[in-house]
Parts: sequence; structure tokens; C-alpha cells
Amino acid sequence: MERIDEDQWEMIAEVDDIPEGEPYQWMIGDDEVALYRVDGEIYATDNWCTHADARLSNGCLKGHEVECPLHSGRFDIRTGKALCEPLTEDVKTYPVRVLDGCVYAKKI
Repeated sequence: MERIDEDQWEMIAEVDDIPEGEPYQWMIGDDEVALYRVDGEIYATDNWCTHADARLSNGCLKGHEVECPLHSGRFDIRTGKALCEPLTEDVKTYPVRVLDGCVYAKKI
């Protein structure tokens, strides 16, 4: 049976809290993050666009790409990679695991 080391992982949400195909705002400690569920997989990034002061959780999710609501820059939610202009800086991603319907983020 798989277990989570609670010294290294923090329970942040239940899978059912995260809508399929839509960004969802959550907190990991003091950090505001965007959670995404795509084809049943969960991903997490910083919630703030690296280009301007906009929340990615207010953006549009298309497959594994989230589009910033302010200037339409897109990030790959799996890697944080900035995919187009005006973005020049990647967004931070968080390792996540799912166990028994709960989503855990790696403590950093």
C-alpha cells in the first residue's frame, strides 16, 4: 500500500475539488497556486503570470496549456515552460501526487 511521507508532502485538495479542464485557485502554505485536472491527471503551477500581474486561475485551459487572461501568453502546465510572446520567463511548477482521492504537493 502506497503511503505519503507527511514530512515531505502536504495534502492540499481533494481531486473532486478540481474541475476537469478549468484552472482552480488554491494555497500551498503561503503560495497561491493554480491547480489543473487534465484527463484525470493533476498539475500545479504558481498562480501568477510571470509577465504581468494576472492570475492564471482566471485564464483559459486548453489541453496542457494555460493562457494568461491579460495578454494571452501560454504556459505548459506540465513543465511551466513559457510557450509564446509576450512571455519570456517560465512559471514555477509544483510536484503533486494523488492518493486515495487526495492531492498532495511536495513541500519545498
